[in-house]
Amino acid sequence: MRGREFAMIHPKPGQKGLSIRIKSPHAPTLMEAWDEPSLSAIVVPDGPMPQLVNTLPTVSWLGAPTDRVGWARLAAGMSFAEPMFQSKGLTPAAGAVVVEPDGRIWLVAPTNAFLNTLTTFPKGTASGLDLRATALKEVFEESGLRVELFSHLVDVTRSSSRTRYYLARRIGGNPADMCWESQAVILAPVNSLKALLNKSYDHQVVDALLRRWDERTTWFQSNDHQKPANSEE
Repeated sequence: MRGREFAMIHPKPGQKGLSIRIKSPHAPTLMEAWDEPSLSAIVVPDGPMPQLVNTLPTVSWLGAPTDRVGWARLAAGMSFAEPMFQSKGLTPAAGAVVVEPDGRIWLVAPTNAFLNTLTTFPKGTASGLDLRATALKEVFEESGLRVELFSHLVDVTRSSSRTRYYLARRIGGNPADMCWESQAVILAPVNSLKALLNKSYDHQVVDALLRRWDERTTWFQSNDHQKPANSEE
């Protein structure tokens, strides 16, 4: 999945505008992989994408929030019940498992395998945002996707943080727009997840997902998420 012949500079600048050198870039898959639910499909930063994935356009989200108020406002519009979060004295974090109608799941490959993580679910520390807003922001930054959260999935404890994961569906965005933190975005079949995810805490997330997998037909009953995404909104 990764090519070792050459290094490249990530097209998105890192912190303080510094250039990020990707030591072992991923190789993008052929376009046909995006249409085949049994295959993993890979896109690299600013790489080519099909116009549609599962009938939904892959259009850059140019109108994404740029501040905490905007992310909080977006999160406030997503209504569903969730249990009280217990940080257990650890740093609160949040992320999402973004599910496609064809049964595949979106993953990100941290740049240069940060913290020895090859692939993972998009997530991040809640810095001045609530957990829902954090999940929306981190998914967009790390994967380029605009998503709608629709359910709590599981809370997972790591060494210094406790992360709430939501279930989400894609409603817009372009994974090629991933920020410098990711060197690839992967759409993977659910039965491939544990082989791709090399951290035990991510396997806990997969287990929680599989416990609810029989519900997945109900996750896409609304047609709202299938409306063509407007990149300006």
